[in-house]
Amino acid sequence: MPARKITPSQSMNGALAMGDKQNGETTIPIRSESNAADAAKSLPQEARSPLASHGPSIKKGATFAAQDNLPKLPIPELDATCKRYLEALEPLQTGREHEDSKTAVRDFLRSEGSELQERLKKYATGKSSYIEQFWYDSYLNFDNPVVLNLNPFFLLEDDPTPARNNQVTRAASLVVSALAFVRAVRKEELPPDMLRSQPLDMYQYSRMFGTARIPTENGCQIAQDPTSKHVVVLCRGQFYWFDALDDNSDLVMTEHDVVKNLEAISNDAGQTSITDAAKSAIGVLSTENRKIWSHLRDVLSRDEGSNNFDCLNIVDSSLFIVCLDYTEPKTSADLCTNMLCGTSQIERGVQIGTCTNRWYDKLQIIVCENGSAGINFEHTGVDGHTVLRFASDVYTDTILRFARSINGQAPTLWASTSPDPAKRDPSSFGNVKTSPHKLEWDMIPELRTALRFAETRLADLIQQNEFQTLEFGAYGKNFITSMGFSPDAFVQMAYQAAYYGLYGRIECGYEPAMTKMYFHGRTEAIRSVTNESVDFVRSFWAENPASKKVDALRKACQKHTSITKQCSQAQGQDRHLYALLCLWQRSVNSGSLNSEEGADISGSSNPSTNGVSSPQDVGSEDGARSPVDSPSGNSFGSEAGSSRSRGGLPQTMPSIFADAGFDKLNNTILSTSNCGNPALRHFGFGPTSGEGFGIGYIIKDGSISICASSKHRQTKRYIDSIEAYFLEIRKLLLQTRPRGSSTDKSTSRAREIDEVSKDGRTKSRGKAILGDGKGPHQPSQADELAADDDDGLGGYGFFDAGMLMQTQKDSDKEASLPSEKMMARNAVGRKLRLMEY
Repeated sequence: MPARKITPSQSMNGALAMGDKQNGETTIPIRSESNAADAAKSLPQEARSPLASHGPSIKKGATFAAQDNLPKLPIPELDATCKRYLEALEPLQTGREHEDSKTAVRDFLRSEGSELQERLKKYATGKSSYIEQFWYDSYLNFDNPVVLNLNPFFLLEDDPTPARNNQVTRAASLVVSALAFVRAVRKEELPPDMLRSQPLDMYQYSRMFGTARIPTENGCQIAQDPTSKHVVVLCRGQFYWFDALDDNSDLVMTEHDVVKNLEAISNDAGQTSITDAAKSAIGVLSTENRKIWSHLRDVLSRDEGSNNFDCLNIVDSSLFIVCLDYTEPKTSADLCTNMLCGTSQIERGVQIGTCTNRWYDKLQIIVCENGSAGINFEHTGVDGHTVLRFASDVYTDTILRFARSINGQAPTLWASTSPDPAKRDPSSFGNVKTSPHKLEWDMIPELRTALRFAETRLADLIQQNEFQTLEFGAYGKNFITSMGFSPDAFVQMAYQAAYYGLYGRIECGYEPAMTKMYFHGRTEAIRSVTNESVDFVRSFWAENPASKKVDALRKACQKHTSITKQCSQAQGQDRHLYALLCLWQRSVNSGSLNSEEGADISGSSNPSTNGVSSPQDVGSEDGARSPVDSPSGNSFGSEAGSSRSRGGLPQTMPSIFADAGFDKLNNTILSTSNCGNPALRHFGFGPTSGEGFGIGYIIKDGSISICASSKHRQTKRYIDSIEAYFLEIRKLLLQTRPRGSSTDKSTSRAREIDEVSKDGRTKSRGKAILGDGKGPHQPSQADELAADDDDGLGGYGFFDAGMLMQTQKDSDKEASLPSEKMMARNAVGRKLRLMEY
């Protein structure tokens, strides 16, 4: 197979945002939520929900049908942003500190604030999103290793079919389902994500496959081969590849064929001892500092057409990576560690852990020897919600394919499927290589030395972090909503209360809210510490009656839900302030602006440093890219005096960014993210601060899964404190709940029926000892809350976008009277009391 050379990813805007052409001219669609919803509704039902229709063929283009009409990410009003910024800071500061921050904000609004705001509006005019370019650069200019710092992981639930719970069969099943997902994306047959009736942005799906993060001397680039059709497999640190798709994106291999390939790869890799394989495990270089890795890539590819050059190109251009690990982690914490960063195990001075069996610059599917599987992904171009859709669909498809092996009429997840490779004419496959090939790197001395040092640094990094999990099974979303709370807000208060109980301090918290209802939307930062949450945690740990604690919890959760809703509507403060800061930094550094030029700083003479630029909006004549410096470190140091750049802005850092409050808000101690559904067992990431915790969590109907990480900050003790809080707060809720209210939302509604005779008296034989009120249960806003948590983010339960209604008490209605015969039958016997929480 000739090497496939991949190039920096180009804008997908032209392909995804084409207007209608009339008389040779392009009609630009109006971007709005209503137009986007109408575009989604115009699709046939089978296009929006192929599973319900058993997957008939649909019109191509369903995936991106609403892209043209999605509203642009709004730029908040500056005064409102500053007000929200001060509100987020207030519970974290002393009175004097907060007065200093208020003074800094007033100075900012009186001086350069309004000018920066106008420049940002002008800058955003020709862009898909005002934050997108700055977002990419914040990730791609990050110089530390991506492992444990940027890449998150998903741990999938085990395959429900026991025969697939071994490595090769589970891996083959996941690969075939992943290839079907790739095919659906490329043929634009993947149903769009929906927020109730509102379609969400689907751009990120176009960047998932055949994509790699490429380090350079001036930051990283995102490169993509849109024609990629091969898969790379890592086993014991050695690399293999084979083609899996044809030029039409149809599968050229059956699941049985993939099993045979993986068996051959596993057998071949097993012929090399673990210690010998570790000495040539090139993948460990992807864990290095990005500048070091850039230099080593130059060493690998300095001679175009050389063996190492071709090997590197095949890895970079692959659809995704499959990692076959030889280990069988026993605990959920060990499994999470393996999926996030691999294991570190030294044998006779040689690293034999799975940490060398990775390539962190790409999407990776990781399968252990016992069939446990997970996903580790490069985070720059895709958010967790996007990869969660991938993981969910892949997991679902593995189950449905097994069902179809039993009953051929079982439904399929896909709108159309590949022709059966076993029945195709081999000549129809085109130029493909379906047999596995091993990549044999030329291990020159410079690479061997670099690999050794990269591995020891990685081992240090792994040892500096610890991971603990909590699989809390006493209750979950059903109980929480029955008590009248948003599940996400409820769990967020647990993190703050447990931390305060351990340390007696209030620390900065963070949770992302999805903004994909907007064109190229990503996330906004929810600052979860509020005056109401502080009142609650202090009340909870004080000697107060249960009712007072519950009332304080309710107010804190209501506030969190309100903030979450604002953020999901792109009305937070963090992204806006960050864009203003980047714009000021760019203005000062460019030194090429004058006051008349305003924000027009995207000239072609200043290309993006990272190879990825914000695609220009439809109809814009400004097609150039824009540079932006890294937002990290001390690159924003202020200069003495009040001199102004040639762009008309002062070179001294604006007061709002120089204020200590800005640093406090951006030093997150409790970095949290709610991402998951029943397809996942755990989700997590490394700590974002040396003194903080990284907390990934999944709220299921009857359980809560948490994976916490830290740099050895008593993580197990913190997890135990969260569990103790969950149990204690349940006790308080049950003490204060109204009599007769039910806490079990998973039981059949049939249990709630109480027949009443015409004279109003209960007709019974024996004593009725179970009842949930005066009559049958009616859908309450608590039930709507549970439904919102499922549907609020395209049906994948990610990041709790906050479109939740505040709950109210159930309304009571009399039951309709059944027939006399049914009344007599239903009253016979003694009614048993079911166990409640």
